[in-house]
Amino acid sequence: MKKTALPLLTTACVCIPLFFSACSKKSAAEADAAGTGTNSNVLYLFNWTYYTPDSVLRQFEQKYNCTVKVDSYDSNEVMYAKLKAGGGIGYDITIPGQDYVAIMKEQGMLEKIDQQQFTNRKYINPEVLKKSTVDPGMEYSVPYYFGASGICVNKQKLQNYSRSWNIFEDSRIAEHASMMDDMREVLGDALAYLGYSVNTTDEKQLKEAAALVADKWKPNLVKFDAEGFGKSFAAGDFWVCQGYAEVVYGEVPEEKWDDMIDFFIPEEGGPAYYECMVILKGSKHYDLAMKFINFIHEPQIYAEFLDAFRFPASVNLEAAKYTTKTPMYTVDDLKNCEIRLDLGEHLGLWNEHWQDIRFSAN
Repeated sequence: MKKTALPLLTTACVCIPLFFSACSKKSAAEADAAGTGTNSNVLYLFNWTYYTPDSVLRQFEQKYNCTVKVDSYDSNEVMYAKLKAGGGIGYDITIPGQDYVAIMKEQGMLEKIDQQQFTNRKYINPEVLKKSTVDPGMEYSVPYYFGASGICVNKQKLQNYSRSWNIFEDSRIAEHASMMDDMREVLGDALAYLGYSVNTTDEKQLKEAAALVADKWKPNLVKFDAEGFGKSFAAGDFWVCQGYAEVVYGEVPEEKWDDMIDFFIPEEGGPAYYECMVILKGSKHYDLAMKFINFIHEPQIYAEFLDAFRFPASVNLEAAKYTTKTPMYTVDDLKNCEIRLDLGEHLGLWNEHWQDIRFSAN
């Protein structure tokens, strides 16, 4: 998903609004906490916009004779800021990226996961857990989805191209290409291409990656674009886009997918997003929250989520048996992707290089 850390699904989701829960303009959790009290049969979910299929929520409500109330956010920063400011009082579950799991865990904002109630733990892909340096034992968080951005090529406009990040060096795509306006994505791609970690804090490596983007990739780009690239690709203006597959697929009519789109995650890998379900400290519906987390990972239920986004079963491999739609990429495509971690005090160094890239002339 998106976040400054993951541009994500938030953009893509607007393409498929009928499948998901609507967002609430007013925090239901805040309202209950402020005046009407809390209901033991209500679960308060603070979630990425449209990130859980409505069908899944309704089935959970029916199974446990409860109500799920959903408020939404469109970035990790917004989610975290609201919770820290006290505006998230009353929420039970949220779904942050791994970098924010680390921050929230360190700041005592999370409850521990009850492993006895998490009976579907057996379905979590151990290879995904190995990629986590934050909570590989699922002590405070349970994986929701592991994915990555990649490259979309309009096969009708470009042939005989490199299926690598160095496609952005191809002068044939000049004035017909974009990369996301996201330093962790773009610099991360360059670092992966050069064989470095997408989380490096080595100034020499960052300088080398920044020079690659500024000198060889940027001259062929129309712009850095994290929001409108799907529409531009569908219109034929952009021939090559770095971004999330679901954004492009959501804009191009399905009957044109096979003839028009080649989406791939380069062999070099790149930044991955890894979102997890967490129970917030002080949750008044802890047991119901645990039931929800466990319910999500029932393979047939999780398959509904995968089908809604056409995602591969990266987190819950068993769910692949129940999916009905072909995913936009495979689990194997993610093998060399690296989870983005909190840069901490080194964020400023990254930002300096990114601002130089964005505001320098081609």
